[in-house]
This record gives sequence, C-alpha cells and structure tokens, in this order.
Amino acid sequence: MKGFAAHLVVSWRLHLRNRMALVYGYVFPLMFLGVFWVLYRDEAVPLRRHLGELLTVTILGGACFGLPTTLVSEREQGVWRRYRLTPVPLGQLLASTIVARFGIIVSAGLLQLAAAFAVGMTMPAHPVALAAAFAVAAIAFIGLGLLLAMLADTVPAVQALGQCVFLPMLVIGGVAVPIASLPEWAQHLASLFPGRYAVEAMQAAATGADLSMLPLQLPALAVTGLAATLAAMKLFRWDVGQRFATLQGKAWLALILAVWLASGWLAEVRSRAAADLAAAVAPTAVTPNAQEPWRKISSKDIAGLNFRGPSDYGVVAPFAPDDETPDESVQELLEEVDAQLPRWEPGSRGDDLQRVRSLLCVPAVTDAAQDPAERYIPAVVLAHLQAVFPKDQLIKMLVWIVQHPEDGQVVQDVSELGLPRVAANAQQVRERSYYYAIKYIARLTGRVAPVPAIRETPAAPP
Repeated sequence: MKGFAAHLVVSWRLHLRNRMALVYGYVFPLMFLGVFWVLYRDEAVPLRRHLGELLTVTILGGACFGLPTTLVSEREQGVWRRYRLTPVPLGQLLASTIVARFGIIVSAGLLQLAAAFAVGMTMPAHPVALAAAFAVAAIAFIGLGLLLAMLADTVPAVQALGQCVFLPMLVIGGVAVPIASLPEWAQHLASLFPGRYAVEAMQAAATGADLSMLPLQLPALAVTGLAATLAAMKLFRWDVGQRFATLQGKAWLALILAVWLASGWLAEVRSRAAADLAAAVAPTAVTPNAQEPWRKISSKDIAGLNFRGPSDYGVVAPFAPDDETPDESVQELLEEVDAQLPRWEPGSRGDDLQRVRSLLCVPAVTDAAQDPAERYIPAVVLAHLQAVFPKDQLIKMLVWIVQHPEDGQVVQDVSELGLPRVAANAQQVRERSYYYAIKYIARLTGRVAPVPAIRETPAAPP
C-alpha cells in the first residue's frame, strides 16, 4: 500500500502541473455553467433543472479529457516507463490513478455546485442520492478515460479521440441538448450514450421528480465503467512504442463495445417499461370541483401578481408579437393546430380549470422542444382560450394556476395536434406553463397588447 499512497501523491502533483488538464477539469465546466445561467436565469430556480447536465460536463471534462491527456503526456515523457521499474504492481498504479482522478473530479463538482449556489440555485432535493449518482458516473467515465488513453499514441490524438466521445454525448446524449427536443430516432440512439444515464440519474436526484431513474440508469453506468476499466488494464501500454493492434486487443475492444450496446439497450427497455407503467396507472381524468375556488380570485389578487418573467424574445417562453409573420411552413402548422384545438381531447377533459391547464401545456411543451413554431403557438392557444372562456373567468383561472403551479395534471405529449412527438419533463412543462399563464394575464389585462381571437364565436367542446 505504500506504493499506492506514494503514486497517489505523485498523481496529484503531476495533475496540478498540467495546465491543459486544469482547463478541462475546472475552467471548461465553469464556462458551461455560465452559458447555462445566461440561457436559463429566468427559470423559477436557476440551473436546478440543468444540474445533471452541468455535473455530467464536469465529469466528462475531468475523466474523458483531463485523465487521458495526463496519462498520454506522462507516457510520452517516459514517466510510466520509470513506474514499470518500480516494484509497485500495475493494479496498484491504476487504482491510485483512479482514486486521484476521482478526487479531482469531486473537487471540480463541488466548485460547480458552489458557483451554481452563488447564482441562486437552491439545495438539491436528494443530496445523498445526488452524491451517489455523481460517484457512479465519475467512476464509469474514469474507466472510459483510461481506455481512451490506451488507444491514443500522442496528446493531440487523445484529445481528438476525446472529442469523438464528448461531442456526440453533448448533442445526442442529452448532456447539452434536451432529449425531448431530439427527433424520435435520435432519442432511441441516445440510449447508447452513457452521458444520458448520468444526466438522468443526477437530475432525478436534484429535482426529486423521478427517482426511478436511479435504479434504471446507475447499473448501466457501472457496467460500462467496469468493462472499460478491465479493457484498459488488458490494453495497458507502458511506453509509446507499444502497440495493441493484436487479435487479443481487438477482442477486448469488441467486449467493451458489446457491453456498451447491451447496457444501452437494457436501459432503453427498462426506461420505456417504467414510462408505460406510469402511464397505465396515471389518472385519466380530473374530478371536477363543484366549488370552483378560482372564482374567489379578486382584482386585488390580479394586481398583486409578479409579472416579472423571461423576455418574449428569449430562449425560455418566447412569444412572437402580433405583427411578426411566420414563414409558410410554420403558418401551415399553426393553421393545423388552430383547427385541431377544439377537438383536442385533453383540452376538454376535466373541469374548466384543468382544461385551461392542459391548453397551457401546448405552448409549454412546444417551447421545451424548441420547435420552430414555439414563438407563434402561444398566440394560437390564447386565441382559442379567449374564444372558449369568458374573459373575466379566464383571467381568474390563469391567476389561480399561477398561484398553484403544482396542482392539477400536465400534458407532456401534444403530438395529436400535429406538433412533434415530444414527451417533455413534467416539471419543465409546469414551469413553462407558469410563464405562459403570466404572459396571458398580462395581455388579457392590458399590460401588453392583447392578441385578437381568431374565431368570432366560442368553440363548443366536443
């Protein structure tokens, strides 16, 4: 164990001397946090809904860039050739490398959390579960980082290889682009990227919205990490001149690929099974409340609302002005949505308050999916609401929804209206619905120019 401890200290010192590893491990994740804060600072709790993505970027930076860059650099400089002459077994050397890198990633994660708290994020819903998910994800990606280091000969080569892993996880794996906003084929493909499991597990712990993700995704991460670590040990190279392009080396690469694909497939199957079960047991209707408490909303309640929210021209809850003309393809989609809304089943299910909640989900889900029509859908839905409900009643219901954003049911899939098939996160839909309710109230009460109703007569529910 003396060799383990000595190498652990040496690994820390070499890391602190490697400027590129420090940039990947600490600076890059903070830059990512800054970008996310600019984009989502107007959300009810800044950054909390994106904490899984931010921490996954932190882990990827330290494990898939910092670790392999450091190892390949040391190998090029002959450091590992010298380690080979010591009596310390390879297992202990790699174990101390993993522990050292784990400590580095944990310190970067704590720095990321401190920065997030500094800009207004609240405490995660389940800190212990978040720590466990972070640890499993870190170990898994450290294994992948070790494997990358064994596949590359030079620092530029390992950086390019890291990009080949990192960028697809950002774009398709749910790390930077929400899974819900991807095409359906890409959502299935995302199951092959372990970055998705890390995001979903840590996000579930951060918000407490769906802790079932922990037993679903953490085993896939653990198996992927263990297989990658085993393959890295079998392919380990002490010197630059060593090669792994043998039949045995290719067999180990085939093993990690097979494990990666199998874990992705199993996670996809189990996630969809859990979603189907949740849909089967979910209530399909809302029992009407005969007392209709929203009718007690007064003019004082309306005047006391906080109308502060995201800009109409921002990324969150956009709202196109009346004089902005969409292009032809978007206009056709808007006309189809406008025609389908009176016959849309969720918009006529339950009491009046639940119907309004369901209709608010249409612009909310479209916004979450970042659909090209997201700026124009809010006006179409507001026009439908104006045509169906008397103005004074509609305002009171919207105010009640703003005051009670967690009540009622939300609709997460609006594809029946001709919009893209997206199953958005329920908490995200509630947040966007809250913003659109505020914006609708502002237009209906004259704080901003109201949107004229498209129909001249109310549309009766089917």
